[in-house]
Amino acid sequence: MDLITILKALSHENRLRILNLIKEQDLCVCELQHIMDINQSNASRHLNKLKQANLIYGKRKAQWIYYQINPQILKEYNFLNDIIDHELEDLLICKKDNQKLLEYQNSGLSCQDLD
Repeated sequence: MDLITILKALSHENRLRILNLIKEQDLCVCELQHIMDINQSNASRHLNKLKQANLIYGKRKAQWIYYQINPQILKEYNFLNDIIDHELEDLLICKKDNQKLLEYQNSGLSCQDLD
């Protein structure tokens, strides 16, 4: 993947928020919707941009696709590690998302409950 495509994919707040969340655990679209308080269309559009840039990929489990960060792209572009592991945690919206993720993890809910 070329650097320009990756940088363009990082240029939207919701895509940064998604990367921030899935660095913690694999999440499906409905979980991202729930945590980020966005609609399915919005979440899917941003996931597709991240997939096109090869930043993430999905693994199917039953009827859901769980997204995770592509470790190969992190090896190829080391600066992404700094952004994902250090810079995003300083953004207020990402702090709020991390709190919502923690609440979701402790709720006992799953994507089956959110669907």
